[in-house]
Amino acid sequence: MKAMIAMSGGVDSSVAALVLKQKDFEEIGCTMKLFESNDYDSANGRTCCSIDDVEDARSVAFRLGIPYYVFNYKDKFKENVIDKFIESYENGRTPNPCIDCNRYLKFSKLYERAKFLGCDYIATGHYARIEKSSDRFILKKALDSSKDQSYVLYFLTQEQLGHTLFPLGNMQKTEVRAIAESNGFINADKPDSQDICFVPNGDYAKVIEQYSKKQYSKGNFISADGRVLGTHNGIIRYTIGQRKGLGISAEKPLYVCRLCPEDNTVILGDNDDLFYNTVYVNEFNWISGEAPTESIRCRAKIRYRQPEQSATVYPQADGVVKIVFDVPQRAITPGQSAVLYDGDIVLGGGTMISFDNT
Repeated sequence: MKAMIAMSGGVDSSVAALVLKQKDFEEIGCTMKLFESNDYDSANGRTCCSIDDVEDARSVAFRLGIPYYVFNYKDKFKENVIDKFIESYENGRTPNPCIDCNRYLKFSKLYERAKFLGCDYIATGHYARIEKSSDRFILKKALDSSKDQSYVLYFLTQEQLGHTLFPLGNMQKTEVRAIAESNGFINADKPDSQDICFVPNGDYAKVIEQYSKKQYSKGNFISADGRVLGTHNGIIRYTIGQRKGLGISAEKPLYVCRLCPEDNTVILGDNDDLFYNTVYVNEFNWISGEAPTESIRCRAKIRYRQPEQSATVYPQADGVVKIVFDVPQRAITPGQSAVLYDGDIVLGGGTMISFDNT
């Protein structure tokens, strides 16, 4: 069997390549070139996709004796990730570009390249599991709960699951690092990437202005009853739940509760104003390939590191999914993803578009 292994230069994808090599897969190693290293201020960040990452991946591929290539996807990355990132912030949403990169680049364009080169599978260093039950593939959480990445993989289709390998799904992170060290990999002790690759210092507003060449207008901070509380520095600089960096004084802590791009205002309120029990989700992918015909009970999470929460899910006729949590959730953020679980099984997920109390 032949597999294309996506190598980020990190320890996880390197050990994934080794695992497949030990299982006698014919492998092609590759890294996606997504932007020029001088396109953005990349100093001091802990990201993937840098020049050093490419060299680390090349070193591991050479050590394993597998061919290695760098594929240029800069145009597609701009179109599907960066442009969407900017548009989301301009419209008061908080995007997740890493999910978009996985969805539109790694498991779409790179998957197409793998098929063109005669590969049976695409493989990555993600911590998740794929199993087959009857005639359907199931996406499951990783055994190492501290590293589980199933949340960022909810978009995978049955076809993609049938041609994808996650060699680390049954392994612990400590085991992965030990294997890398025992095999002399250059990246055995390399820290995990934590920042968005094109926003390595966390200053996403600076990157948006740098890329879009726009200056975003100031506007009013207002209370829920319409009182002007101060002036904000551009709606792209704020996200729901934010407290720090508002630049206004008040008798009590204030939080960003809503973003209103239609009139360029940011609504502030108390912490209690951040709790809602209902969220509406579009672009929903049911991993089984079929949406339920009636409401279901399951667990859901609205951010990567959040513990799953009990909820009732109501599929709508227009494809939107309504999730009603048993307990109100704090800082539901349009643009982020809501993902559904039944135990270890990922049922599906999509992008949150609005919230209320029902």
